[in-house]
Amino acid sequence: MTPATAERAGVLSRLIDAEQERFRNLHPRAAAAWQEGRQHLLYGGPSHWMRRWAGGFPIYVDEANGAHIRDIDGRDYVDFCLGDTGGMCGHASDAVTEAAVRQLKRGATMMLPTEDSLWVGAELSRRFGPKYWTLTTSATDANRAAIRISRMITGRRKVLVFSGCYHGGVEEAHVEIRDGRVGLRNMIHPNGIDHDAVSRVVEFNDVAGLEAALAHGDVACVLTEPLMTNFGMIPDDPGFHQALRELTRRAGAVLIIDETHTLSCGPGGYSQLHGLESDIFVAGKAIAGGIPAGVFGLSRQIAERLWKIVPHVNPRERQSAHLGFGGTLAGNALTIATMRAVLEKVLTSENYRHMIATATRLATETRDLIAAHHLPWHVTQIGARAEIMFMPEPPRSGADVIAGRKPDLETLLHAFYMNEGILVTPFHTMLLMCLATSARDVEQHTAVFARFIDLLRQAGVS
Repeated sequence: MTPATAERAGVLSRLIDAEQERFRNLHPRAAAAWQEGRQHLLYGGPSHWMRRWAGGFPIYVDEANGAHIRDIDGRDYVDFCLGDTGGMCGHASDAVTEAAVRQLKRGATMMLPTEDSLWVGAELSRRFGPKYWTLTTSATDANRAAIRISRMITGRRKVLVFSGCYHGGVEEAHVEIRDGRVGLRNMIHPNGIDHDAVSRVVEFNDVAGLEAALAHGDVACVLTEPLMTNFGMIPDDPGFHQALRELTRRAGAVLIIDETHTLSCGPGGYSQLHGLESDIFVAGKAIAGGIPAGVFGLSRQIAERLWKIVPHVNPRERQSAHLGFGGTLAGNALTIATMRAVLEKVLTSENYRHMIATATRLATETRDLIAAHHLPWHVTQIGARAEIMFMPEPPRSGADVIAGRKPDLETLLHAFYMNEGILVTPFHTMLLMCLATSARDVEQHTAVFARFIDLLRQAGVS
């Protein structure tokens, strides 16, 4: 580390300490609640992810409505995190709330279908392409089922993913490239799994690496997002998806596209916009308005291969095959009712146009500030989502992110934003718009981002 680099790190460390101290002073009730929570909850909150906010502890929410949150310390926030996509419909959406209350009065879960499921199945195929659909309680469960089906029909063991990916709590996807081979992502325990035996991992956009990995003939499926969103946004290179589709078909591997985050692109996600052809389509989070839910849909060809193993029509006896996926609460009546409300009334073409226009304004104003101050940063926008990254150009791979990421600067931005009334995804600097996100909310973000730049300039860092 050079003297200049060490000096910069020291300045940023002091700025982070100051912002975290300011956060503690602004949130005395949340600080006390966090201490109480640590007496009974394993990592302080009902989910250990809730401790990952940059203030040192999370705010505690009193209420949330639209694009805003009010905490127990009486402070208001513009919420661009939106539950890391789960709240993309907006908090307490009238359409979702009314559908949920109406269904709760008629029964939440019976392990039997309702007529709403017929509408939902047809609408999923209309939006995402003709598929045979199953509901789960999360995108993680949907991805696990997609992997299991891929192994059933191919007789192969390995799952290929891209370094830096995130597909929920899927064991096979907890990997990244480390020293040129399969390694586990930070702080993930191997959990008794031989990841060399079940996973292959290549860099995103690396067509030659993908071709070489598939050439072994042991890959059951490739599991990917249309573009990567968990490691910081990594856009797909021109022609990458065409090559991916051709190579998976040639290798006999199932192509699973996980659109959990890229649903922000429009009613049919990134796949509809760009004509992507998946064998299995997966989505979750926002698709039921924040009620835990995921979906996966099989193409006709994949479904027919599965039906040869486990027939889908057998009127003479009850279906007894467990299949290794599902769940008692999967496809429950409450989830179906809220999913119909989301698809019919919230995530519509008209509402997407408004959300995307709002994101475009935010991205443009943020880029203008970066350019005006000659900062080596960039903003990527996909649909209703934008991301600020502290590197000059969008990365092409997870390796690019590792080489160029500035985690101390990200931490400072997150802490400063919270103190100034802005929430963004705590794992990286991703901002999502919902229908309720207003021009005034964007203006507030622009003003806060400008103050953040001023903070750095006054401290002599960027």
